[in-house]
Amino acid sequence: MTMVAILSGAGISTDSGIPDYRGPNGMWTRDPEAERLVTYGPYMADPEVRRLSWRMRLDGEVLAAEPNVAHRAIAAFEKSGHALRVITQNIDGLHQAAGVSERKVLELHGSARAVVCTACHARSPMAEALARVQAGEDDPACRACGGILKAATVMFGERLDPVVLGNAMSIAKAADVFLAVGSSLQVQPAASLAGIAAEHGARLIIVNAEPTPYDPVATEVVREPIGTALPALLDRLR
Repeated sequence: MTMVAILSGAGISTDSGIPDYRGPNGMWTRDPEAERLVTYGPYMADPEVRRLSWRMRLDGEVLAAEPNVAHRAIAAFEKSGHALRVITQNIDGLHQAAGVSERKVLELHGSARAVVCTACHARSPMAEALARVQAGEDDPACRACGGILKAATVMFGERLDPVVLGNAMSIAKAADVFLAVGSSLQVQPAASLAGIAAEHGARLIIVNAEPTPYDPVATEVVREPIGTALPALLDRLR
């Protein structure tokens, strides 16, 4: 059975109302200072950065977003019985919300739907922390130990979990077809997965509005909108 691996980036979720980061209208492009709010050093050192970060999450689009046609097409592909693994750079949980099995989704950068204590590592739902912010807590502390809470995501300045990254590399090496969807393929080490897949004989198909560094080694490059291109590609792979 053909094994299909999908690497999804921010571009797959823009149709769900979540802005990307580095595109022409991306979050960091429009407001470079916002990057400090998700950078580990400033976040841990400055209570004001944490206060602004919690307000950003309270006012953000991620938790309210719904899966779009691209997420649903991937879920339908899995449900049709095909061998599938999803490696995502996104923290929005929309693949799982669309119906892709939890065990088939590898979240390289963690999840914005949970928080973790930086001291005792206790995890709890993001919704609970945001309810505390809404109730007046500027910088909610861990209820277990009083430590600093952060989103259960990999912030700038943090390393990816080596076990998660190792699993992602194994998937890339084993894939027969590797789709890179909505990713600029500029952020390492996630971007290198496309090259690893190609080096190990996978058909590399890139679906992205802008050129990427891995276009020259791709079997196919698609510039059409993801919402139309991805369902058509998955239908063809069936």
